[in-house]
Amino acid sequence: MGTAMRQTWEGLDPERRTVLVQLARYAATGFGITIAVALAYWVVAHFIDPNLSLLLVFIVFNFISYALHGRISFKDHGGRDNPARRNLRFALVNVGGLVVNQFWVWLLVKQLGGPTWWPTLAFVFVTPWLTFALHRKWVYA
Repeated sequence: MGTAMRQTWEGLDPERRTVLVQLARYAATGFGITIAVALAYWVVAHFIDPNLSLLLVFIVFNFISYALHGRISFKDHGGRDNPARRNLRFALVNVGGLVVNQFWVWLLVKQLGGPTWWPTLAFVFVTPWLTFALHRKWVYA
């Protein structure tokens, strides 16, 4: 890291630095998960209804996502004293993400007649931004 960047980084409020580190970890972890979800959805959607494909892929990757985000993205953030509440909140946020992604499938594939890969762009570039804040402020708070 260059001197100017280091000075800028060190000049940031500690809370802002924490958020930026979490965002970077969430982006790296989430990007891998999201790419895997998008690819799995697209492959399975060749054989079954696209919305059903997304639901099945969501169920599998929800468990993977919970484990990785808890251990990597939001490690050392918030309390770990109430896992039942955290599990429920995680599930609610991810179901919200599923609903958003189901909307993309419905709109882009079923309404506009696009190919099954179109929604994967929204899966990767839109939905993760919507869920990061909820995960940070509500699930892992």
